[in-house]
Amino acid sequence: MRGAIRGFCRQRGLFNPVMSEKNGDFVVRFENVGLRYGLGPEVLQDIYFDLRPGSFHFLTGASGAGKSSLMKLMYLAMRPTRGSISLFGRDIAATSRRDLPALRRRVGVVFQEFRLLNHLSTFDNVALPLRIAGAREQELRKHVEELLTWVGLENHLKARPPTLSGGQQQRVAIARAVIARPRLLLADEPTGNVDDRMAYRLMHLFEELNRLGTTVVIATHNQQLVERLGHPVLHLDTGRLHTPSRNADAAEEPVATDDGPPLPYDPEVLNYL
Repeated sequence: MRGAIRGFCRQRGLFNPVMSEKNGDFVVRFENVGLRYGLGPEVLQDIYFDLRPGSFHFLTGASGAGKSSLMKLMYLAMRPTRGSISLFGRDIAATSRRDLPALRRRVGVVFQEFRLLNHLSTFDNVALPLRIAGAREQELRKHVEELLTWVGLENHLKARPPTLSGGQQQRVAIARAVIARPRLLLADEPTGNVDDRMAYRLMHLFEELNRLGTTVVIATHNQQLVERLGHPVLHLDTGRLHTPSRNADAAEEPVATDDGPPLPYDPEVLNYL
């Protein structure tokens, strides 16, 4: 079954192994980055780190440490006050505004506040990235319905976000972020509104994407989750970045084989956890 499911996803063109990036094989590179808001003090100071293709990191730190600000820099919602950021081998400072949307489309983001479109149904919110990419309606319907079934929302396809609970909205936001299989996935507290069972279920989804080459960064306060899954940690403390466990250089190489658990798009994986 595993080979068949991976074959299905590769035929779709969304789960092919990620190819190496330019610029030293880094998906993200921060060099001496600082960020301040207005005339206030720097909220991020002297940030240096690299993310290799296929790596998986947790981003931790107390509230106010700068996690959300660091994520915003990575998904190009803002530019640093100083220093250099490269994304997929492109120096952001030297990239024209016309080219930025194409870079952003390679990044999937799970926002802490969800940012769903209230006038669209659950199905249409999740289908939006595929429609923007030009997917055929018949094709995307199957994939969206399978993914929403996997995250437990098969009975809410027509529901609009205001009628959903916080945990349900969070799962819609996660499904929307992963449906088009981004090269880089950034998730800000993606398990903050779900129970432990669903939290590990969603982490399995992230790990499956990572297994096939997606670079993943998860910002979280859930230390139990961090310790149980054992991925490298990037820790922010008052705006400075530390690596208290394994560092970025210790990240495993990307894996793209037919080994491992089935992909979440198979409805049979509902019984996996």
